[in-house]
Amino acid sequence: MLDLVSAPMLAAFLAASFVLAVTPGPGVVYIVARTLAQGRGAGLASVGGVAAGNLCNAVGAALGLAALFAVSSLAFTVVKFAGAAYLVYLGIKALRREPSPDRSDTAFEAPRKRRIARDGFLVALLNPKTALFFAAFLPQFMDGASPAALQGALLGVVFVAVAAVTDSTWVLAAHLASARLGRTRRFETLGRWAQAATYFGLGLFTAATGSRAGR
Repeated sequence: MLDLVSAPMLAAFLAASFVLAVTPGPGVVYIVARTLAQGRGAGLASVGGVAAGNLCNAVGAALGLAALFAVSSLAFTVVKFAGAAYLVYLGIKALRREPSPDRSDTAFEAPRKRRIARDGFLVALLNPKTALFFAAFLPQFMDGASPAALQGALLGVVFVAVAAVTDSTWVLAAHLASARLGRTRRFETLGRWAQAATYFGLGLFTAATGSRAGR
């Protein structure tokens, strides 16, 4: 993978992916609520379904970006700055997002892991904001001199894998400390600030460094 993405850029991508994946947002709140209501198996099934849906969106975004970059080298720079602007917008939106109601008493039906995984897959796959996020996030760590499709697909796989690990950790934590994790509003508030800071940092990083079309 180092032939496609430099070691420093890969390290930066892993760090940004970890921060965005581990911070408690609506997705983490949902997974924790599933676990609290239906147990560890249901929580892990949700994680698997969401990861599969996100992976499809990531690969789709990578292929679309590759097609766009093949048309024009200028498109690489344009997409990067447009993506940076969108990430800043996401940061502002995260700061303005109202905390969700306490979902500790959310009621779910009896666990049916296959259906739970399917629901998570469809929710992630059919969410247009997920594809937009990948289209904005991935180019910040791509090099215009390397194949965009391979870079995007590999980075997408890495991000989804990181998110699956952190989400699974939330499931295990919720299972072990269900009573204490019943109130998730504080976690979501901390997550909003962490996500916003990461989004702003990525946007400013792109604005400062510009295009990386050549090494």
